Amino acid sequence: MSIKNIRLEVMQFLEAKVDGFVQEYLIPIEKIWQPSDFLPNSEGDNFFEEVKELREIAKELPYDFWVVLVGDTITEEALPTYESWLMDVEGIDNVERNAWSNWVRQWTGEENRHGDLLNKYLYLSGRVNMREVEMTTQHLITDGFDIGTGRDPYKNFIYTSFQELATYISHNRVSQLAKSYGDKKLSKMCKMIAGDEMRHHHAYSEFVNQIFAVDPSEMMLAFQHMMKHKIVMPAGFLRESGAKISSAFEQFSDSAQRIGVYTANDYVDILQKLNSMWQIDKISNLTDEAEKARDYLMKLPARMARVSERLVIPAESQIFKWVEPARL
Repeated sequence: MSIKNIRLEVMQFLEAKVDGFVQEYLIPIEKIWQPSDFLPNSEGDNFFEEVKELREIAKELPYDFWVVLVGDTITEEALPTYESWLMDVEGIDNVERNAWSNWVRQWTGEENRHGDLLNKYLYLSGRVNMREVEMTTQHLITDGFDIGTGRDPYKNFIYTSFQELATYISHNRVSQLAKSYGDKKLSKMCKMIAGDEMRHHHAYSEFVNQIFAVDPSEMMLAFQHMMKHKIVMPAGFLRESGAKISSAFEQFSDSAQRIGVYTANDYVDILQKLNSMWQIDKISNLTDEAEKARDYLMKLPARMARVSERLVIPAESQIFKWVEPARL
């Protein structure tokens, strides 16, 4: 049997458990928070006062913070690209609407709230050029993305396990910074988003656990493949209006590193956490090739830590069209 057919067989085997995963890791629409819960109430008599207060507090937030917040917002708003990618993964059938496609749609619905909330905050703050932000979002959705997984569910679940934890770290750090700058409401927004990301991380990590239990060697090789090629962020093709694909992502990442929102050390820490969570060192019944993959994965965090120590982040901030210094 081909590797592709084995993947499909495993996905079909696990499909019977997906409804349980939905109940455990996702929240019914009527019960989960919505963006309007945290924004000025447009139906209320105090709407304009609430907006004025939001705008006054937003004045205290520094430049790199705004760059990171805009980049996070654009990343969250590119959800249509991510859903369309996941719907094409082996074993996920949106035509017949199987349990896996049901998961992807419900997961997307939860994630979609994040961009809605952050976008409205940016709009009300008056601190960013919304038209430039909107063009960048449209470019990112139009350009799509390539995360190096192909249609392979094993690689895709490795990616989402890693990426959901990375976005938790990013949103949680932004929450902490916003609180330190006195913006308690923005801090609460980002904390709620971070909570969703952690819950989703646990879900995708469990999918990987389930696959390790039934197809350990191929799962190990998929994990090695993803880490050899590195986990690229979903906004890797980020660009401003009139610019080339990927032209803005490195500068956005530099801003995130400068203020400690997401750093090279965090990348290493996530890998260590995944190795520990999946008990990579204890998995048995591996082929010789998978054993070598395990050895690679166990040694990789220390190797990457040494590399991260040599990274030099530019001291000067890139000036983005999204965030013009004159507005701050």
